[in-house]
Order: sequence, then C-alpha cells, then structure tokens
Amino acid sequence: MAYTKKAYVEHVAVWVKDIDWHIRFFWDVLGMSLREVHGPVDSPKQVWTVGGVQLMADPEFKGPEGRLAHLGIMTEDLEEALAAAQAWGVRELPQGRNWFALPDGLAIELIQAHANSVAEVLAVKARA
Repeated sequence: MAYTKKAYVEHVAVWVKDIDWHIRFFWDVLGMSLREVHGPVDSPKQVWTVGGVQLMADPEFKGPEGRLAHLGIMTEDLEEALAAAQAWGVRELPQGRNWFALPDGLAIELIQAHANSVAEVLAVKARA
C-alpha cells in the first residue's frame, strides 16, 4: 500500500555533548530561537528550535558530535502513513506506534499534521 498524501521533515534530532554551546550557536549564527525546552532551562535535556533542529543532550556521548538521533516527519494522514510503513516491514520502536526503525537503523517519528499545514509548508519556495 503506497502512501497517497504529502509529508515533510518537521525536525531533525541530533545528539550533542554540550547542548548549551549548540543552543548559543544556532541562535547567534542562524537566529534560531527555541520553541520548546524539556528539562530545566539552565540545563535542558533537549530543545527544539524554530527552524526544525532538535538538540538532545548526552554529555557522556563518545562518538562524533551531531550524531543523528531521528527524523521527525509531519504527515497529512498518520494512519495511512503508518500502514504504508508497516507494509515495508519496519521495526516499531519503544517510544510508540508512530516511531519505527528502517532496516539500516534510521529512526523515524511520524507526526500527524493539523489542517492544511503540510500543504502550506510544501508551498514555500525557499530557494526561489
């Protein structure tokens, strides 16, 4: 079953050792303010910027900075998209039924969009 609606990447989540440095960087360099903070403001566990970057703090992380955690994808019809994904044999993740892993390990979070928001975002001609 193929998905017949539209979708877009709403956020990209990355693991970082020093979340405060990254928050300052995205603000100072790109003007990306925070739209959501989880945890204490002075020591957040994760944040989301206006602009689609989710930073997830892991001070003990030993890999390269910026390791991809997951893609958050906004979809017009969550149930249809989930059915289409399941037909591909993806593996559901513990976070919930809208989270799954592709065979190579890439984690996807599907999010139900409100009203006509997907079409509105896709109508933006960012490089025009």
